Amino acid sequence: MTNRLAQSQSLYLRKHAENPIDWWPWCDEALAAAQRADKPIFLSIGYSSCHWCTVMEGEAFSDDEIATYMNANFLPIKVDREERPDIDSIYMQAVQAMTGQGGWPLNMFLSPDDRVPFYGGTYFPVEPRYGRPGFIDVLQAIRNFYDADKDKLDSQKQTLYEHLRSMTVLAPSDSVDLALLQQGIAANIEVVARTTQGPSFPMIPYAAIALQGSRFESNAQALVACQQRGLDLALGGIYDHVGGGWHRYTVDPNWTVPHFEKMLYDNGQVMEYLANLWSAGVQEPAFERAIAKTVEWLRREMTAESGYFYAAQDADNFVQPTDLEPEEGRFYVWHPAELEELLTADELTTLTATFEIQQTGNFEGRIVLKRQESGPFPAEMEGILSKLFAVRYGRASVDRFPPAQDNDEAKNYDWPGRIPPVTDTKMIVAWNSLMISGLARAAAVFRQAGYLDLAITAADFILQNQRGTEGLQRLNYAGKSAVSAQSEDYAFLIKALLDLHQANLMLSVEAEPWLEAARQLQSEFDERLWAIEGGGYYSAEAADDLLVRERSWLDNATPAANGVAIANLTRLALLTEDLAHLDRAEQALKTFGQIMQNSPTACPSLVSALDQYANHTLIRTAGDPLTTLQAYLPTTVFKQVSDLPASTIGLVCQGLTCQEPAETMTQLQEQLTQSQQRSLRPQ
Repeated sequence: MTNRLAQSQSLYLRKHAENPIDWWPWCDEALAAAQRADKPIFLSIGYSSCHWCTVMEGEAFSDDEIATYMNANFLPIKVDREERPDIDSIYMQAVQAMTGQGGWPLNMFLSPDDRVPFYGGTYFPVEPRYGRPGFIDVLQAIRNFYDADKDKLDSQKQTLYEHLRSMTVLAPSDSVDLALLQQGIAANIEVVARTTQGPSFPMIPYAAIALQGSRFESNAQALVACQQRGLDLALGGIYDHVGGGWHRYTVDPNWTVPHFEKMLYDNGQVMEYLANLWSAGVQEPAFERAIAKTVEWLRREMTAESGYFYAAQDADNFVQPTDLEPEEGRFYVWHPAELEELLTADELTTLTATFEIQQTGNFEGRIVLKRQESGPFPAEMEGILSKLFAVRYGRASVDRFPPAQDNDEAKNYDWPGRIPPVTDTKMIVAWNSLMISGLARAAAVFRQAGYLDLAITAADFILQNQRGTEGLQRLNYAGKSAVSAQSEDYAFLIKALLDLHQANLMLSVEAEPWLEAARQLQSEFDERLWAIEGGGYYSAEAADDLLVRERSWLDNATPAANGVAIANLTRLALLTEDLAHLDRAEQALKTFGQIMQNSPTACPSLVSALDQYANHTLIRTAGDPLTTLQAYLPTTVFKQVSDLPASTIGLVCQGLTCQEPAETMTQLQEQLTQSQQRSLRPQ
């Protein structure tokens, strides 16, 4: 028998539709029902491709004893964090305050009268293990605490609520302190260069500001750390060397064994980062191949017929149609005996010389492919990998591979090769925008018009289908838009439109419509989410069901909305000559000044925005230098004009002033170098 989640558009929620737990979606009716019954709310937040979310769904949430107790004593609510990142952010901060760590599944207990949390955690097993209590014991203890110790309950709630409120209170600075730029860059370079002892994540917002900082002589070692991060991403097991695309992270510090889910947001950011590394002079063949194969994966498996990109692919897949539960990573890994049977002796020798191959495997007796060294592949390697591709996909070449949209489709479709992971086919504006930016940058750097076409089609879909009288919409389910956009959707989409404008200029394609679309969207963003008192952008529109109203500044796997938004404002000011954008950028930087002062490694995208503001540079050109200027110019935008003096190839401008017209490429390059580092000069 199904529960209320069966009718949800969210794949994550539908995955829990067969649970014996009487789940509610997050809605006014559920919140009111909890208050009427005086039942604590059990709020569980996750996402469809989350491995441990899948584990908990198959264990604790499918257990009849747990469900009986849960239904009698709590009101259980399920939230897809990809639909409602505003809700997720609030309660993630609460669990981090309580336990010192967070993650998904995120499981919180809230008071029914005010939705304030009083206890929480992440994964709870059915029986005590991994140093964690059994879930039924947790439920019983929480219900007893709720009933028997109201004074302590109220005290815990008050403490947590004050903590959450304090995170929304910002102390603006009187001025923009440019000294914070070099301090912030140096701090974040250390993060990228640091050797970890645990899991390894792409952490692109941190790597991106480190790469920006590498152009300053004071950060001479930054490019070394950035290059190593690029090599880890392009050579490591986090990258799918057979099919393309990056997994979310590796469980080890050596970038070998991933958690196998593939998230669109990671792939877009990594693509942009590697393209920028290439343009900064680190022209490693593995970077170009990784981007090209990822674009193939995107076209083959992650692009809807109407042109937008799907959200994610699961970490787990079924091995046989009769399996009750999927297994992690089996679509991607290889048994040593399987490789011996599939490949000739010479091919196996080449594979073993190129990748780390052990007879005992490196993941549960199987092999995750990880390259041993950089550089070009041996000539025969692509043919060898195509044999592995054919085993996985059923043939050596596949243009379009249909998504398995749920477990039933995965198990019942007649797949020509292995059973693939489930694909979450919803469209998320913010994540699509990150991929559009990645494709646009890669198109400009590698002169690949096909990459740009893919990005343009996705952007056209969003502009034509996700905007209406109610403003930008965050999601699209099979052609139907849903959920009001949040600040990350606006900020990332505006950046993507500006990136398309710049890439089109580089490839001599009509660019102005993208700038106009960005300008219009910025106006809507300002109207809906700008904080009139205090500055910066709210994460979401005001709503009665939210405990607090945040202004996102904390970077995670994706950059914080405010960091991206402030950089956008600076770029728009240069391209539109509307200095109101620059005024707003300045106000926002003052708003977050103390954050950058106290916690620079928590907000690398704000540091990046400060760099854009401090060193913003505009090149006015008639067009010719755009085909030759492939250097990494992180704080520079291009504008094509027709009124330059006859002998001028480019005019380098800084806000309200322009330098002497450049008549040679050498002169133009010297002016650009100086302009992009002018924040180092005494003010």
